[in-house]
Amino acid sequence: MAALAPDRTVAVVGTGTMGQGIAQVALVAGHPVRLYDSAPGRAAEAVAAIGARLDRLVEKGRLDAAAREAAADRLHAAAEPGDLADAALVVEAIVERLPVKQQLFADLEKVVGDETILATNTSSLSVTAIAGGLRLPGRFVGLHFFNPAPLLPLVEVVSGFATDPDVATRAYVTMKAWGKTPVRCADTPGFIVNRVARPFYAEALRVYEEGGADPATIDAALRECGGFRMGPFELTDLIGQDVNEAVTRSVWEAFHQDPKFTPSLAQRRLVESGRLGRKTGHGWFSYAEGAQGPEAHTAPPAEAPARVVVHGDLGPAEPLVGLFEEAGIGVRRTARAGEGHGHIALPGGGELHLADGEASFEYPAEDIVHFDLALDYAAASRIVLSSREDIAPEILAEAVGLFQALGKRVSVIGDVPGMIVARTVAMLADLAADAVDRGVATAEDVDTAMRLGVNYPAGPLEWAAKAGHRRLSGLLRSLHERYPTGRYAPSPALVRRAYAEDREDAS
Repeated sequence: MAALAPDRTVAVVGTGTMGQGIAQVALVAGHPVRLYDSAPGRAAEAVAAIGARLDRLVEKGRLDAAAREAAADRLHAAAEPGDLADAALVVEAIVERLPVKQQLFADLEKVVGDETILATNTSSLSVTAIAGGLRLPGRFVGLHFFNPAPLLPLVEVVSGFATDPDVATRAYVTMKAWGKTPVRCADTPGFIVNRVARPFYAEALRVYEEGGADPATIDAALRECGGFRMGPFELTDLIGQDVNEAVTRSVWEAFHQDPKFTPSLAQRRLVESGRLGRKTGHGWFSYAEGAQGPEAHTAPPAEAPARVVVHGDLGPAEPLVGLFEEAGIGVRRTARAGEGHGHIALPGGGELHLADGEASFEYPAEDIVHFDLALDYAAASRIVLSSREDIAPEILAEAVGLFQALGKRVSVIGDVPGMIVARTVAMLADLAADAVDRGVATAEDVDTAMRLGVNYPAGPLEWAAKAGHRRLSGLLRSLHERYPTGRYAPSPALVRRAYAEDREDAS
């Protein structure tokens, strides 16, 4: 299946930031482009704005002057829908309201040819529902670009219930020809990214609501320990609290209020207060002129122990053993036990356990300290610890000093089951595996979408394989025992992978 030829016209309806971005991408790919907006004068304004962006590309050396002039000659404002009649592809980027989109495509179907591909850039509505009233719903597809469209490579190519497979394939290869990285997915709430990404925000909000840590510390944990580019609180301030909360609520409602997608009351209150983030000058953090940036809780310096004993297999935390030795800390190992049973014994009698979904206060001994999961313990600049409130200060200080000896900043949070990074990764992996097994997308496309669409440091399925499906499934089971709402019940998809892992280990 060939991509649309560059000489074929692409039309974009809606001239906001996203519409202009999509038009620019098609234009730079060589297509004649027509812009239409129902508001008088908006299309002409968008043509001028795109021209100015092309000028900046020339100034930066990313586009030569001749290519800029050729592109400008191919870009035109359309006065009415009839001006889009010869378009081979029409992409809609208008308001996220189902009746408005349905009416637009009903009107477009009256003027374009039967071979024209009709596409919606919706991020939250059903592609199937938008196309439901069309005479030819088979030529309708979702093309979900990410903002800013000229810069972000990912495009979710969404097949509705009635989408012709050849149409989806033509759209897919066209996106590749435009220099994008397309992924295929079925028409389910949130598609890939907005479905799988919910726990990144939701678990951070839950830890905050439980009093486990403040927003700045949670952000620091996910950035500096988890490897994410931004923390969820600073990211939602950038996106807009109203926008992020609306997407969460939309996915939750579309899944019939599945507890795995339950919105946050704390975020709802923030929206109701008008603190929407950067655009209003205040969200979780203040953006007023002269405002101090938030600081994560960081433990004061503590003395490191001279030696530790490692009992059993530490699973994904095994790299710590080599890091301890490199830092000059003596390490003695006992016979290996099964994965998930290992721990680090401190000279003062304390024990360090990788976050497992249990709280420290549940252990009979008072000397348990949990440490959080990291994507890469060598690269991590921060380690997060948690313990019961009445732990002996000298034991906690010994644990803090141990990780400080590795050159890490250390944050001590409340005794929250699953901590921060571990419970977030477990939930991301669970939703990703569930999406794959339900036929939403392939495992490769899910991981690609999460890396490129939201800049995750690793795809959730890739990270799950590294951390261990058995471990993550066990962590969720433990959380489910402590929060028996169904939110943390591991999906059959993740449990299936855990059993497969067991069989592979046994063989």
